[in-house]
Amino acid sequence: MTDVTYADGATRAEILAVEDRRIAALLAVDLATLADLYDDTLVHIHAPGLVHTKAQLLEHVAARKAYLAIEREDLTVRVLGDVAVVTGRIVNRLASPDGSERLLAGPVTQVLRRCDDDAWRFVSFQMTPDGEQVWGALPSERGGRADAGEGER
Repeated sequence: MTDVTYADGATRAEILAVEDRRIAALLAVDLATLADLYDDTLVHIHAPGLVHTKAQLLEHVAARKAYLAIEREDLTVRVLGDVAVVTGRIVNRLASPDGSERLLAGPVTQVLRRCDDDAWRFVSFQMTPDGEQVWGALPSERGGRADAGEGER
């Protein structure tokens, strides 16, 4: 059985470089780079639940040109053999159909695999948009503060 471990420094740097390339390609609508970065088996789940294949995501990027800025917060990179799982927050500044802009933020899970050519490619992406936290923070999430109220997060 292969253990799940946190990525070593070199692997983490490789994965973060691939994510940086993905972000730059989305902003530039660089379809050739995106086609190289996405595995042919890609499943991309957008924040509102829309599910795209690789071909559909490339079409979406080309047609919508929606990505104006993308910021990532500190990412956790875990590896399992030739698979990497990346988790962390994302903040997207997006163009809307009416010409306005909007921010969409939340946690993301990305899965990459190391391919035969030694390149890392994305096989899965799922964003969950920030939403109402009706339960409030657990004691472990609020650093043991007894005064954190139900609505805090």
